[in-house]
Amino acid sequence: MHHLRRALCQIAEGDCADDGLPDLIRELAGEIREELAELDLRIASSNRRIRALFRSNEACQRIGQIEGIGPITATALVAAVGDRTCFRNGRQFAAWLGLVPKQRSSGGKSRLFGISKRGNLYLRTLMIHGARAVLGKAHGKTDPRSQWIGRMRERRHPNVVAVALANKNARIVWSILSCGENYRPA
Repeated sequence: MHHLRRALCQIAEGDCADDGLPDLIRELAGEIREELAELDLRIASSNRRIRALFRSNEACQRIGQIEGIGPITATALVAAVGDRTCFRNGRQFAAWLGLVPKQRSSGGKSRLFGISKRGNLYLRTLMIHGARAVLGKAHGKTDPRSQWIGRMRERRHPNVVAVALANKNARIVWSILSCGENYRPA
């Protein structure tokens, strides 16, 4: 984005007069630059509102204590879940998000495949990206969660580990929301 902004400024202001660009292109680049600045202001305003909602909501504060869940994810989860009693357990909540494996059973044999992807795409994406951020910082830590991540990394592909951690986080979120307690990492 930095390079794009700089290039738009150079084109719009006509720093290179001998580049052969028509005036129409320069005008369009100026308009695009203004639209981009407007979007930046709108994004900053939305981020301020989300942070204010996060700070004012007790459930968001409790969920936000989990590694990999920030203000955007916490407010989105609280807004989307609404009534926590519609899920009997954390697995149902994780399945609602689409973070559990597809299962095909036949003849008493159970086969697990990739995640079902049946839930809310936006929430699932936030949860998985949060898990990826945790994976990047887990190396070298000695807490039980980081050790679990390390053991998973030895056996599985990083994408599988990220989804497994997102699934685990979803179950913790359900537990926190249903019990009304604070997050206890241990």
